[in-house]
Amino acid sequence: MKKQQFIITVIGFLLVISLFFFAKTVPSVAAKKEVSSTAQNTGVQFSDILVAAKKKITIEQNDRLTALENAVTRGNVKEDKIHVYHQLARFWGDSAGMFIPYIYYTAEAAKLENSEKSLTFAAQQMVDRLLVVGDAGMQNWLASNAKALLDKAIEINPGNDSAKISLGACYIFGNISNSPMQGISPIREIVQKNPNNLYAHLILGLGGKKSGQYGKAVEHFLTILKTDTKNVDVMLNTAECYELMNNKTEAIKWYNAAKKLIDNAEIIKEIDKRINELK
Repeated sequence: MKKQQFIITVIGFLLVISLFFFAKTVPSVAAKKEVSSTAQNTGVQFSDILVAAKKKITIEQNDRLTALENAVTRGNVKEDKIHVYHQLARFWGDSAGMFIPYIYYTAEAAKLENSEKSLTFAAQQMVDRLLVVGDAGMQNWLASNAKALLDKAIEINPGNDSAKISLGACYIFGNISNSPMQGISPIREIVQKNPNNLYAHLILGLGGKKSGQYGKAVEHFLTILKTDTKNVDVMLNTAECYELMNNKTEAIKWYNAAKKLIDNAEIIKEIDKRINELK
């Protein structure tokens, strides 16, 4: 297994294990009316995702879904629509186990609620998925939709540093701008103001890794590990950065440190294989 494939496999498993999976699919006429406002100017359209998702559910689930979609169309009161959107989110998340339809309807409810809490909740789930998904089109879809929510949240509370960091992540990893510095600069300002903001260090570290600035990435990751001493994901990223800098000793050290905290035989086997390849 190549090292890029290895790190994606291991970190992907650890980060996405609690999320859902999706595939491309075709919405009903009623659903099409509801999806046009979210995914725009990206290679991925929610209408396509919804079509494929519907092909994976049972006849009974499809009947339930149709009733909910019709309820959205009939709903004229904002509170009613919010309630139905939450029901749709629960259907896709709990019953169908598909993340993208779940987060789409969660986001639609958040837009209507227009509270800082609901907006940031939906946006953060999108950003968390953005950090592990490999498809460029899906990265752009997640980042574009998360940005729309975060812009609203920051408008409500301009002092929300976590929202600003997440917004920066959208620019860095979501291919929504030709200037990644548009996302990096605000995060650096937050770190200068609060050097202990671990979320800011994480995004800057991942951004440095993505851009090939492995030394800077390691600095941010080690800052996190001084406080969050058992963060397996950060340990694995640290190990990979050292490996990419050809510092095999430090790479092995952090792979071993991460391995001690993992309770999964398959992942431990892959880490041991990687360590042996480095020796």
